[in-house]
Amino acid sequence: MAFPKLTLVGVVALTALAGCDEDTGSAGTPAVGSSSDLSSFQGARAGQAEMGIQSLGYTAVRSEGLTTWWFNRDTGACARITTSDGRYSDVTMLPAGDC
Repeated sequence: MAFPKLTLVGVVALTALAGCDEDTGSAGTPAVGSSSDLSSFQGARAGQAEMGIQSLGYTAVRSEGLTTWWFNRDTGACARITTSDGRYSDVTMLPAGDC
C-alpha cells in the first residue's frame, strides 16, 4: 500500500487543522459566578471582574465609598461588593429589596 507523499503545504494545512478547537461553551460567560450568586468573585481583581459581573446580567445600582450594590433584574439577585486594594474584599448576596 502506497502512501501519498506529504508536501510542505500539506504539513502546514494538517497542522492548522489540528489546532482547530470547536468551542461548545457559551461565549462571553465568565468561568466564575452565576446570574444568581457572585460570591465566587471575592478576592478577584476589581477592574477585571467588573465585566464578568456585567456579562452575567448585573447592573451597578448604588455606590457608597468603596461598596457597590449590583442587581440582576432577570433573577432578582442582589450583591453588595466592597473593594479594597483593587480587589473584591467582600462579596455578600442580599435579598432583592436591599438593591
